[in-house]
Amino acid sequence: MAVSSGLRRKLEEMETRLATLLEEAGARAAEGDSREMRERYKEIGALQKVVTVYREFLHAERRTDEARLLERGEDAELAQLAREEIGTLGDESSRLEARLVQLLVAEPEEERRRVIVEVRAGTGGDEATLFAADLLRMYLRFAEIRGWSTEVLESQSTEVGGIREGTVAISGEGAYRDLRFESGVHRVQRVPKTEAQGRIHTSTATVAVLPEVEEIEVEIRPDDLEVQTMRSSGPGGQHVNKTSSAVRIHHLPTNTVVVCQDERSQHKNRTKAMRILRSKLFEARQRARDAERADRRRSMIGSAERSEKIRTYNFPQDRITDQRLDRNFHNLPAVLDGRIEALVEALVEKDREERLANL
Repeated sequence: MAVSSGLRRKLEEMETRLATLLEEAGARAAEGDSREMRERYKEIGALQKVVTVYREFLHAERRTDEARLLERGEDAELAQLAREEIGTLGDESSRLEARLVQLLVAEPEEERRRVIVEVRAGTGGDEATLFAADLLRMYLRFAEIRGWSTEVLESQSTEVGGIREGTVAISGEGAYRDLRFESGVHRVQRVPKTEAQGRIHTSTATVAVLPEVEEIEVEIRPDDLEVQTMRSSGPGGQHVNKTSSAVRIHHLPTNTVVVCQDERSQHKNRTKAMRILRSKLFEARQRARDAERADRRRSMIGSAERSEKIRTYNFPQDRITDQRLDRNFHNLPAVLDGRIEALVEALVEKDREERLANL
């Protein structure tokens, strides 16, 4: 793709914005490590990536123009050398164009390496909890295939072997980029293990994918928290209902509640709960910011609200239907065993195409 005039204007504006921010940062360097300055430096870093490639592209353009002048000259030997250089520069320009597009359509959050995935059983009773357990295992297996590290933050199991809720932290290159479109309502159609008559049931589970953030990115005032301790609950275990190790944290301003009870230590449960809470508050802040930007792209992928039904797993027909893609996928056993690469890549590519169209 060629760099259009509209895209050039956007790149020039980014170059001007970078110069302004660098000047302001220099003037305010004495202020120290304030939250505002950290945000400025983050924006400077993102802009520098784009502007550096844009300047390389402009340099390649200038060299191409110079080579074309030589190509039209009377010196045959110089003209031949110029033609060879034009070919080389053409490849270089194409590479830089592709890199520019990649940088321009990338959301800042895509670069995050750590993500929190929360799976909750929806409608469907015991079968919904079994389906939620299948989904959580699917993401853990996908992380294993990708070579990412995982940590279970919270898991509320049921007597039938399912889970009411499971939360895991996943860390690795591209973790948030690849998993963010899993947020939403997942639906399964199959004969449950608990069904004696062989009838097909429809059950649901919800998935939330949250970028994990550092403490400095989300300010949480102790006065805004209501912390309770309680005894752990679950289908069994030596420490269940014997120690008050479970922690419930209620963030009063946003009415956000997080419960952690997997660890025997109250301190560890509180630490995990705070990690989840920070990610939830960060996500809510991002949603509010996006809603205020009237010109923001509103694609069916990009919103990824948990209220949206995004995917159906149909066992009788061995078919996975993603409502955001105009295609079906098959081999359900492999998909539930973590082989979701085709789904992930299709969603990422569709999202990038839509963002590119709206540049």
